[in-house]
Amino acid sequence: MNAIPLKSWLTGLAMIAAALLAAMLTPTEMAADVNPPINLKTLIPKQFGDWQQVQDLDIISGSNDTNPNDKNTLSEKLYAQTLARTYVNARGEQIMLTIAYGKDQRNGMQVHKPEACYPAQGFKITQHSTGVLNVAATTRIPVVHMVAVQRARIEPITYWTTVGDQIAVESLKWKFARFKYGLTGKVPDGLLFRVSSIDPDSTHAFAAQAAFIRTLLNALDSSARERIMGHPSAMTTS
Repeated sequence: MNAIPLKSWLTGLAMIAAALLAAMLTPTEMAADVNPPINLKTLIPKQFGDWQQVQDLDIISGSNDTNPNDKNTLSEKLYAQTLARTYVNARGEQIMLTIAYGKDQRNGMQVHKPEACYPAQGFKITQHSTGVLNVAATTRIPVVHMVAVQRARIEPITYWTTVGDQIAVESLKWKFARFKYGLTGKVPDGLLFRVSSIDPDSTHAFAAQAAFIRTLLNALDSSARERIMGHPSAMTTS
């Protein structure tokens, strides 16, 4: 009977060790089941600063075009909760707010970014860039700016996504943040925070959206603010 070569033994042992290590590093506990529960409807006020909610989600569009901010277009399979509201201020400026929260940010389950959902609804992305939003003197949020166009509808968009308690808007940083979170043995939750408005002047729109976001975040208490934008010490600012 022929003896099994030492190289084959070592290869087999290496495969077994790799499988055991992978099993040990595979997170099994849902962070959402350990952290305090989140309720978007009560977390986000209907009125803050100069902004107040209007009831009709489609009032801003002025047309029958598909509205990606409508909760009907957000996948119930991916998200545990969604919030879609339109706010207006005293100057008549209107901004749509969409927040989608998911308990599981593993592959195939992560929040869908606007780069995917807007084209799926017939929009063309004409501008795309990353930037930084100053919330306070020592707090900066990395964001993505986009402009989506569908016929006469021109919709500038500002958004970010979170993984656990971190903001990560770029794909590589998002994957790295998820990997680091997974080393703790937990499956991270996450959310998409998106604001948009119908405005052919993207510079004006992005400035108005920044003011809206800043006012909203500063109206929240510290725990609510961290659920939306992550913990400042864990936040990526580049």
